[in-house]
Amino acid sequence: MKLTFLGATETVTGSKYLLEHGGKKYLIDCGLFQGSKELRSRNWDGLPVAPNAIDAVILTHAHIDHSGYIPKLVKAGFRGPIYCTDATFDLCKILLPDSGHLQEDDAAEANRYGWTKHHPALPLYTEDDARESLQYFRPLSFGTPHGLTDELSFTFHRAGHILGAAFVRITDGYTSVLFSGDIGRLHNPVMKPPAKMQDADYLVLESTYGDRLHDKDDPTDEIEAVVRRTVNRGGTVVIPAFAVGRAQALLYHIYVLRSENRIPDIPIFLDSPMAINATDMLKRHMSDHRLSAEECDALCSVARYTRTVAESKAINENNRNNNMPKIIISASGMATGGRVLHHLKNYIGDAKNTILLTGFQAAGTRGDRLARGEKELKIHGSIWPVRAEIAMLDSMSAHADYAEILSWLGNFQSAPRRVFITHGEINAANAMRDKVEETFGWNAIVPSYMQSEDL
Repeated sequence: MKLTFLGATETVTGSKYLLEHGGKKYLIDCGLFQGSKELRSRNWDGLPVAPNAIDAVILTHAHIDHSGYIPKLVKAGFRGPIYCTDATFDLCKILLPDSGHLQEDDAAEANRYGWTKHHPALPLYTEDDARESLQYFRPLSFGTPHGLTDELSFTFHRAGHILGAAFVRITDGYTSVLFSGDIGRLHNPVMKPPAKMQDADYLVLESTYGDRLHDKDDPTDEIEAVVRRTVNRGGTVVIPAFAVGRAQALLYHIYVLRSENRIPDIPIFLDSPMAINATDMLKRHMSDHRLSAEECDALCSVARYTRTVAESKAINENNRNNNMPKIIISASGMATGGRVLHHLKNYIGDAKNTILLTGFQAAGTRGDRLARGEKELKIHGSIWPVRAEIAMLDSMSAHADYAEILSWLGNFQSAPRRVFITHGEINAANAMRDKVEETFGWNAIVPSYMQSEDL
């Protein structure tokens, strides 16, 4: 086997791993680069392998940094199967067209307002391109081996990160490779815990929180404190949230607060069609999470759904008219695009309001700049002063922290020959490597972009 790292090296985005075996080529994950301009430019670079030479794609889960390059791959000539779990396919039917739509919108606005040096600015792919790519998806169940060739097979195992998230274990009967994708929390109140894996000859391991521990504080208590102090000064809480996973977790904690009368009875808006659809999907994939049918119903009804652009604009119109305190949950989670940008423009300049960041913010994103305390933010070509309170919840992540990853690795009955540390900023990846070596004595490395390894 030969493994080449085409993304998620020294960064948390663009996950792509090319595995070659017996003259066949397989892409494990097919993610979009996000964050800095340098990283985003890689989305426009061709892969070192022709898309029509790739025999299959295997997805760990649906998040755009793992799936968002698929429409571009198909547009460039890929025609093989795309294997994933049932819930991952259902989520990709939401996420990928939305990604194409956002890119079309961004290109149109760049052309309209002259924010680009490209004439004209073009989307990487369109909503139609994304819908076209869905015909190649082949959903499979957890725990059942699937043959790629007579020698090579793979199995999905539950990763606990979001609905449908999976570890991918590939073997030819002699050598096995385990791709962690994103590892879920061990005690997430919504998602089931990750499966306990016992062996792999080679392990490709994420390191998003490889240098950090999550706060032990109850996020329900933290959200209560943020909401109460914001409402007491007459302000609004704007929460940039990943539409799949984070938005549903937030709704769960807000449902708990509402049911226990711990926050004022103020309007709560879920302003993201994608997040709305993903929330409703909880009812369709009951085996993927811990919630009962009653809890699902309560969670799905705690917020007002704003599906249309007109309904989204009305939230801010009402603010200008009556300035009523409220909670707005809107995508995207790192404020890289989507409706949340319009809410940031309306609320970020007023000290009464709070912008609540609820997860990892990749370097170069607007969320990262807010987290680092910058006093101005560029949105849609204009500079906006940051006067609102910027609060952060470090306990809300759907990624395991380094202690949880080490606990998960403790289930291995034998040492991998090598551990490849990926999907983390350079400091996090290096820290995770050191912890794996110090704790278990395993051979661990941080691969570089385009690096190849013979397994």
